[in-house]
Amino acid sequence: MLVFRCKILNVNLPSSFSLGTFVKHLPLPKPKTSFPPQTLNFKSLTTYVTRSSSYFETLSSSQKDQIHLYVDALLQWNQKMNLTAVKEVNDVMERHIEDSLAIIPPIQNSYIASGNNSFDNLRIVDVGSGAGLPGLVLAVACPGWEVTLVESMNKRCLFLEHAVSLTGLSNVRVVRERAEKLGQDSNFRERFDVAVARAVAEMKVLAEYCIPLVRVGGLFVAAKGHDPQEEVKSAERAIKLMGASILQLCAVESHSPHGQRTAIICLKNGSTPRKYPRDPGTPTKAPL
Repeated sequence: MLVFRCKILNVNLPSSFSLGTFVKHLPLPKPKTSFPPQTLNFKSLTTYVTRSSSYFETLSSSQKDQIHLYVDALLQWNQKMNLTAVKEVNDVMERHIEDSLAIIPPIQNSYIASGNNSFDNLRIVDVGSGAGLPGLVLAVACPGWEVTLVESMNKRCLFLEHAVSLTGLSNVRVVRERAEKLGQDSNFRERFDVAVARAVAEMKVLAEYCIPLVRVGGLFVAAKGHDPQEEVKSAERAIKLMGASILQLCAVESHSPHGQRTAIICLKNGSTPRKYPRDPGTPTKAPL
């Protein structure tokens, strides 16, 4: 059984609405209020949402076929380049595919509760996409979303382009560039509804990579490990400097070594100052 535990900042989440076969199976809490800008309170209320089946099983047969094609390609290419430390099909399905699908409910809840009207046609950017996790998987599960996979390494971009072609996805584009440069490019800066990142960098570095790409009113969602609270606390200043605030931490049971992952969700309250992001490499060398 999969279990969500979301630490929320004095808010309740909205009721369910249709997003095709996947989302209609997801149970959601009842709405009360929207999200105001706040400082993270680790003593806030914990809520629970449980499921008795996997997220993969809620996909249509054609979506399942796309996932299987992607996983086969991932493991084949992984023999000649470093895409993932996971080597077996079942492990990829449990630790990568299920974990990637698991961030959809927290995104859904937070996006609507923060005042947005529709969840069906989002512009998503996956920063440091690597092997396409979670962005490519989100594109399969939510075909109405426009997903941009950002990756700076050419070899990984070649794999991503191959995977997109193999799965027949028409809602995905691959961009080979550093996030710091895209954040200063008017074609990408503050153009996305949601930015996601998984296993890329520590939170205060991710904030400078991702938040400048998100429009005001959009979300930044970082997939982290089982106990990210200290990392989140140390990133609060960087998140605020980028024009955002932390909304909630959603924990989901997974097949990771610690049995749990956490989705850290931030709301973009205002525009990011023009000086951010800084030059490529600076966020890592001198975190805010």
